[in-house]
Amino acid sequence: MDVELQILKHLPRDAQPTVALVDEYCAEYKDLFKEVRNYECFKYLHLGIISPIKRKSLPEIAKVVSINSAQSLHHFMANSDWSVKKLKNRRLKKLKRALNGQAITVVIDETGDRKKGKKTDYVARQYLGSVGKVDNGIVTVNAYGVYDNITFPLCFKVFKPKGTLKEGDKYKTKIELASEIITELINQGFNIELVLADSLYGESSEFIKKLNEYELAYVVAIRSNHGVWLPSSQSVRANKWCKFERTFSNQKSETRYIREIVYGKRRAITYWEITTDPETMPENSTTFIMTNLQGNLKKTLGELYGLRTWVEYGFRQCKQELGWTDYRLTNFQHIEKWWEIIFCVYTMISLNSPAFLALTQKSEITPHIKQTSSADFSHHQQWNHGCGWKNTLNNFRLIVQPLLLFWLVYPWLNIFPNSNLFLGFNHLINAMNQFKPFYASG
Repeated sequence: MDVELQILKHLPRDAQPTVALVDEYCAEYKDLFKEVRNYECFKYLHLGIISPIKRKSLPEIAKVVSINSAQSLHHFMANSDWSVKKLKNRRLKKLKRALNGQAITVVIDETGDRKKGKKTDYVARQYLGSVGKVDNGIVTVNAYGVYDNITFPLCFKVFKPKGTLKEGDKYKTKIELASEIITELINQGFNIELVLADSLYGESSEFIKKLNEYELAYVVAIRSNHGVWLPSSQSVRANKWCKFERTFSNQKSETRYIREIVYGKRRAITYWEITTDPETMPENSTTFIMTNLQGNLKKTLGELYGLRTWVEYGFRQCKQELGWTDYRLTNFQHIEKWWEIIFCVYTMISLNSPAFLALTQKSEITPHIKQTSSADFSHHQQWNHGCGWKNTLNNFRLIVQPLLLFWLVYPWLNIFPNSNLFLGFNHLINAMNQFKPFYASG
């Protein structure tokens, strides 16, 4: 008996549970954290990041998940021994497995965020898309996937301006970073059916060469003054405008116009204009694009390139809802950890959207994924019945709400004991742990 007690004393304790849907998602990453406290912080961050608090700083997250001090979360980000590379690889494998071979669209984009001061790594005066001008900030090149109108994060790489390089750094252009991302996704085994990118990448022969190397289809923006070499006997002509309906991420649609620009003879690569008004060609709603897709593109090209707006919408949600810029860290290795955890949370939400749950349903023997509780969670008056990413996030917030409220009230129960309230909260939290996201086919 004494020997057994000694063995039990040295066994690591189990991580404190949070909410089942968070615990079950995070469990697949558990072995990446050597200490149970680090794994708990990983789960607490997921819980805090999906919570509805406006600012997702570590002190605010500590408050909402009932941690006495934010120092444990800061230690997890800055000092604990875990690999952001291993976490990313595990997340990408999880996504790839969930997709089960389904083809995806990859969108290459960049995001820049204003940062004051000069202490944060790789901050410099550069163009920031979020403010639409040159300012002091940090820029990353990002890749997102789109499957069945649901966005999900893939990879990010920080752009390191020449004046900010540290010992051991090698300067790489945004084009080089984007090309590296494409190679990484190919090596991971993702089935990429289309790549979308803006004119920075569309005008780059190096980036287009990389796409051709992997025989990837692409639709990329180009400048209006894009040049194509032509023999003197050939000329440029514009075909007639065709009208089509452009559907947005909120399911609303607007009329757009598309026409092909033919440089001499038609080739494997074609050029197009898309606009809201063919008479005035407004600058902010007229796009010039280049593609190697074949077929009747008048009916499909505008919608395909428009998928970029789904990613812009998705990443705007990532910034507004998940706290991409809310870190108070200056060392890039720590910032990189924060961003990868944001991508982990983003992935958790995407994987629980109806589109991904439908994939899970198809791969299982049973015809439906059903609730294990007799209660119908969707009867909640604030339940979101839509199929979008934000709908899924809103429902997640409802499921974690009882635990967060209990943690908020619990200190008062120590002062004013109320066994009925305590038991009632525990009963409600146990009910939330029975929740299983489900997809109901038409």
